[in-house]
Amino acid sequence: MGINLKKIRADFPILKKKLIYFDNACMTLRPKQVVEATNEYYYEFPGCAGRSMHKIAAKVTEEVLKSRKIVQKFISAKKPEEIIFTRNTTEAINLIANSFKFKKGSKVLISDKEHNSNLIPWQVLEKKGVIKLVIVNSKSDNTLDMDDFEKKIKGVTLVSIVHTSNMDGVTNPVKEIIKLAHKNNSLVMLDAAQSIPHKEVNVKKLDVDFLAFSGHKMLGPSGMGVLYGKKSLLEKLDTFMVGGETVIDSNYHNHKLEKLPERFEAGLQNYAGIIGLAEAIKYLKKVGMKNIETQELILNKALTEGLSQIEGVKILGPLDPKQRAGIVSFNYKNVDPHQIALLMDNSANIMMRSGAHCVHSWFNAHKSKGSARASFYFYNTLEEVDAFINAFKKIVKFFK
Repeated sequence: MGINLKKIRADFPILKKKLIYFDNACMTLRPKQVVEATNEYYYEFPGCAGRSMHKIAAKVTEEVLKSRKIVQKFISAKKPEEIIFTRNTTEAINLIANSFKFKKGSKVLISDKEHNSNLIPWQVLEKKGVIKLVIVNSKSDNTLDMDDFEKKIKGVTLVSIVHTSNMDGVTNPVKEIIKLAHKNNSLVMLDAAQSIPHKEVNVKKLDVDFLAFSGHKMLGPSGMGVLYGKKSLLEKLDTFMVGGETVIDSNYHNHKLEKLPERFEAGLQNYAGIIGLAEAIKYLKKVGMKNIETQELILNKALTEGLSQIEGVKILGPLDPKQRAGIVSFNYKNVDPHQIALLMDNSANIMMRSGAHCVHSWFNAHKSKGSARASFYFYNTLEEVDAFINAFKKIVKFFK
């Protein structure tokens, strides 16, 4: 059916301004429907869920449960209690890192292109002597070296790996990864922050054990994320943050934990964020995940082709846009990527990202300062891509 860009762009008031927003891998824009849904909570029923007995509290409890079921269906989880609300992907990964019952000397395997959120928690555990960190290398085209993975998976307790890289847009072959991991009695957690907003992710079909993602990368409010886990595995985890709402009862010396998922949702929750995330998912489903993928590929092809014709440009990752989702990460000669981003903003009102994209480890290993990154979402247009290429060509003249 395709995307009605004119109709969609009308839902994003900021797009009426003369700007081009190509920083969607960092954070997407929000449609008015999501903003209105969060405002409705604050205006109409600004109470606590699961605590008070009055009508407002009952309404919040009802909306939170509805939202949990919407998230559950979106990723095809079996049960709503397998959905734990967090602040973001980072908190979801930290929850697993701090709750998983690792035996001394357990191995955790990651790739060499992990976001700091899926690197630092494991480094901290390694420094404490809890785990040994194993890193799988990428090939020269930045795709995962599956031969290296097969060698290193033996004896691994948990694989915690990025689904789609925010650095270069490369999607790892997670079906194959999960199959090989399970064959070796290893569990798998996916950092799906960059995949969930752009393609269909079915946790049942993948058979993934844990999965983490953020609302702010998929039209949702900031400060809102999700951890999915198979119920049988979540029940085996230790508690991470505890306090209000995580217990049914307590005395001065003991307590009785709540059932799933409440035992992992300590304190007063971001109710407006939960409701806003559900509204964002409704919006994405209406647009259609296949349509989103198609639109991003059209844009990626156009920008890849345009940049490839400029001498001195080097695109990170495979040259085929199909292998880089909605991300074009590149460098121009020896020019600092921050300079490129600033000039694009100041000269043409084009917003993009520059730097190490929280993947400092990879850039340091490759003796690079980072890259300039343009990242798309379904509301971006070919006209915007053309404007980007023309603006960049003008900037290039300054460095010749």
